[in-house]
Amino acid sequence: MSRELVNEICAAQPGAQWSEPWGPGYDCWKVGDRTFAVTSNAEGYVSVKTDSSETAELLFETGVALRNRELHPGWIALPLDAAPDELAFRLRRSYRTVRAELPDGMRAHLPPI
Repeated sequence: MSRELVNEICAAQPGAQWSEPWGPGYDCWKVGDRTFAVTSNAEGYVSVKTDSSETAELLFETGVALRNRELHPGWIALPLDAAPDELAFRLRRSYRTVRAELPDGMRAHLPPI
């Protein structure tokens, strides 16, 4: 999967917003004020949030995801050349996980899923 396809999937999520907080070459996707996906030109992977640290560990152990010391617990790095269905699933799951954690007032202003 390419960065372009990652961006297409992220852009299709209701209320998703794109930014470049670290400058050109990085794509950061947020819902509300919270990040749910990040890609960069140089790294060859997309970082997404999982629903738990346990899920992240399982994905590390099975070789689906990579560890990244820069990421918080519960975040994983998926290679862009991973199975397209897996990447699409993880991007959507990350979006829903982050959206569910938003304060009620912020969530109320988002388009429905």
